[in-house]
Order: sequence, then structure tokens, then C-alpha cells
Amino acid sequence: MDKETSSIATYGGIIVKSIILAGGFGTRLWPLSREMYPKQFLKLNETSLFQDTVLRCLEISDITEIFIVTNELQKFFVLGQIEELGYEFPADNILLEPVGKNTLPAITFGMNEIKKRFGKSKVSIFSSDHILNKKAMEIIRNSEELATDHLLTFGVVPTSPHTGYGYIKPADAIGNGFKVSEFKEKPDTSSAEKYIEEGCLWNSGMFLFDTDVFFEELENYTPEIDSAFKKTDDIRMIFEEMPSISIDYGIIEKSSRVAVIKLNERWSDLGSFKALHEEFEKDDNNNIIQNCDDVLINSSGNFIHSKSGKVVSLIDINDAIVVDTPDALLVCPKESSQKVKDVVSSLKYRKDERAQLHQTVYRPWGSYTILEESEKHKIKNIVVLPQKKLSLQLHHHRSEHWVVVKGMACVQVDGEQYFLRQGESTFIRAGVKHRLSNPGKVPLEIIEVQLGDYVGEDDIVRFDDEYGRE
Repeated sequence: MDKETSSIATYGGIIVKSIILAGGFGTRLWPLSREMYPKQFLKLNETSLFQDTVLRCLEISDITEIFIVTNELQKFFVLGQIEELGYEFPADNILLEPVGKNTLPAITFGMNEIKKRFGKSKVSIFSSDHILNKKAMEIIRNSEELATDHLLTFGVVPTSPHTGYGYIKPADAIGNGFKVSEFKEKPDTSSAEKYIEEGCLWNSGMFLFDTDVFFEELENYTPEIDSAFKKTDDIRMIFEEMPSISIDYGIIEKSSRVAVIKLNERWSDLGSFKALHEEFEKDDNNNIIQNCDDVLINSSGNFIHSKSGKVVSLIDINDAIVVDTPDALLVCPKESSQKVKDVVSSLKYRKDERAQLHQTVYRPWGSYTILEESEKHKIKNIVVLPQKKLSLQLHHHRSEHWVVVKGMACVQVDGEQYFLRQGESTFIRAGVKHRLSNPGKVPLEIIEVQLGDYVGEDDIVRFDDEYGRE
């Protein structure tokens, strides 16, 4: 079956549309996850969590009937990672939120677009950063009938008294699910143990909605969001009026038409390094070692991530998180890994870019890695993918010196175009329009030296950009 025109396989009958919520920033997995490269796009295995979610949706939806709600910063990760899977994704199925307003506005954005294009539909809704096994998708697909009259949520049978999840208490059976008795907030350990004894389920944040039922309940319980989408098609104006509210608080916990489907399947929201440790393959001493060599003495239950070729040694250390990146080091007990988000908050308060950026920053044309910097200089390693180009741009406060390390560079400076090969270089003065592109079939790699009174990333004026950036 041609990947460019269709999906993998569906389970027959009416195809369910899908919404993937992909706008989160993954602060609890810092420093692996950053605002400009959040956890859903990290490749913890051969594919990212986002790519895994797309592949799951293709089990129940056609590629043209998957909608992704994200933001401008993450748009190009979405397109690039779907392209890596071998699919041609409709660009207008990427719905860009002007500002994040929690899950109810995001879901309404997607549901509204699906209703406009397809009319009455059944729509599955997934976060882009969860782990879920394949069998669960068949259960979700086979719950269509119950979704005709109910807002369906999916509750996972607990494997432990987890304090990081909310809980759902099922009531009377209905169809292949249950009416919902009540929703419970994230508990302490003793309350979680009690909830499990009562037969409660983890609240997975996955849903299956009929468009008619959804908009009826939206109008009943959150009319301000419903009316905002009815007033105008201008998404910026809509989101200006929008309250920030979750789907749970806005509708699910209020409606009498909610049912839950029980999933006794592997699922995790990977909301902490502790959760990562629970999900991935471990060695004989219950350690997870990623991207590094290790010498561990009397140490077990640890999650260790560093860079290739680096030796990480732990002695008499148990149940710890050790994450080493070029610009940040995190060390904490595994049980304290939920507090990582507080580190990110502190960095943001200090206006430290390391909350948002890795030393390697990914762009739609490739990536750059900051090798060295001060107030008046910055050295980057820049990689431009084959047949890709940067914007036509200028900088007011810095000049740039480029040296080609690998491949061939096409350089445009002040209207003149020329080519540079390995070992050749050029110089661009401040205030001069310029552009770098890769006409070749292999990645182009250059070293860029920036010099000036200011070398911040916001010193850029774009005149032409094929990726739609301003």
C-alpha cells in the first residue's frame, strides 16, 4: 500500500478520525527535553514518541484524517518526523495554536476543523508523548458504538498505586464500558492504594468523541469556548477570548454522558524519569544505561544517560537519575524525579536559555550546535540537510565567517551567488543580506564564527523563508 496516499491498516467499517495533541514542552524530562525540543520528539528508541503515536493512529485513521494540534515552534518537528516515517502529510492538517490554553481549547480546535471538513464524525484523541501498545488501538476502534451517545474516556487498569495520575471510578456496566461514578485528583500513596482497592482506573487522557455529542456538551458546560469558535474563523481572535481549561475540568467531570472503557494494556505518560526507568529495558542490576560506557560498582535501579564515548561510573548508588548533556547535569533520587519541573521553573525565572534550548538546536533545514560563546562571539557547527536552504536574512549586530567542513555550500551574499567546497570559507558583514543552502545529496556541514556587539538568536531579519517563518 502506497504510504504517500493512504494509511497502514484499518479495522474495517467507518474510519475514525484522530487528533494528536503535540504542543507540550515536557519540562519533567529536562535536560533531555527542552522547550525547543520537547519529549514527544526525542528518539528514546528508533522512533520518537510522536512518531509512535502517528503510527498508532494509522491503525484506525487514514493519513488524511489525522489532525495534529501544536504550535509554531513545533510545526517543523511534526512535518519532519512524519516525513521520516515515509508519509506525505497534509500541511493543513497541522493546526497551530497561537498560544497554549490547555487541552479543552486544543481539542475543540481539532473537533471544529473535523466537523467543518467531514461533518458528523467519530474522533479519537491522543497525547503525542504516551506509550501505548497496539492491542489497545483495536479496543478503542471497537468502542465506536458506545461513543454514539457518550463521551468516552479510557481508563488503564493500575499496576501500582501511582501518585502522578488521576483516577476514574467506574459504576454500572454499559455496552463494552462503564458509566463513570466519579473522577479523583492525583492522590497521595495511601489514597491511591484505596482507589485501587475500590476498582478505580488510571485516567489516561485518551478519548473517543462523536462530534455531535461533544459540541452539545461543550455548549452545556463551557459555552464561552463554544461561542468563541462560532463567532469567527480567525484562530487568533478565538484564542484571545479563550479561558485556559482542561478537557477534564471543562466537560468530562461535569457531564452525565461520560463512559469509561477499561484498558488492561501497557500504557504510560512518561511523565518523569522514574516512569522512563519503569518502561525501558534494563540490565541484570535493574539499571538503564543510555549512550555511554559504564562502570557500575554495587549500584542498581539507576537511570543513566550521557554521551557516546564517555565513561559514567557509579559506586554504591541505587535508584538514582543521572542525566548528563553537554550543557547540563541532573542528579537526583528516582523518587524525586517529579521535581525536575521546578528546576525548569527556576531557569526560566533567571531567563536562562538552557530551559528552552539544547546546545544542538533543530530547525526545518537541519540543525546547529553551539560549540563556544561569550557576550561578543559565538561558534556554531551547522548542518544543512540535502536540498534545504536557510532564509534570506541579515543581522544588524554581528558578522559571520563560514568554513565548509563537509559537502558543498551555495552562498548568496548581497545578490551574488557562489559555491564553496570543503576547506573554503567566506565572510558576511553585519547588515548584508545573505543565504546558505545545500544543493547536494549529502548533508552540508560548516563552522560559523559570529562576532559582534550582540550575538543573540533574535538578531535576525528574514526577507524570504520557504518555511513560513517571520
